[in-house]
Amino acid sequence: MAKSGGHAADLSATLSALVAKGTITQAQADAITAAATAAQTAKRAAKDADHAAKDAARVAFEALISKTIGVDSATIRTRLAAGESLGAIAGAKKADLIALLVADKTKRIDAEVTAGKLTAAQATTLKAGLTAHVTAEVDSAGGKGHKDGKGHKGGRGHGGPGKGGMGAAPTNPAPTTSPASAA
Repeated sequence: MAKSGGHAADLSATLSALVAKGTITQAQADAITAAATAAQTAKRAAKDADHAAKDAARVAFEALISKTIGVDSATIRTRLAAGESLGAIAGAKKADLIALLVADKTKRIDAEVTAGKLTAAQATTLKAGLTAHVTAEVDSAGGKGHKDGKGHKGGRGHGGPGKGGMGAAPTNPAPTTSPASAA
């Protein structure tokens, strides 16, 4: 089956058929097309603005990490890509970095509770293991986007909203026995 010219072409063909049948007028078809085009343009603009906001937040967060540990962002990214952990890069300032990341994640969790995306109970559960999780992230080698040698990206990372950032999430160890063999 041949691929069509996309949504706009499909809409145009459908509207043309409706005009030919006399179901709608050409003026109505033109109004529908204009409305669909305007909606698509607005959606694209909103998506672009959202990406720009997320990128700005990520850059600001990376700058805060850089300031906290005293190493510039480019150097951090290079060292992470070389397999070094964020904790190793932070050196003596690792505790300050962990405190910063825990405070940031706590703020994000609280914002999600306020927005109604999480319950207070869920937030409490997330916060309970937060320091251990962040410490494991900071101590894991390689940054977000670090390839695992198979073309797959690494863990989620820790950073700006939706972008991850400089650190990588710890990976879960593989189970030693399968559920079938445990039975």
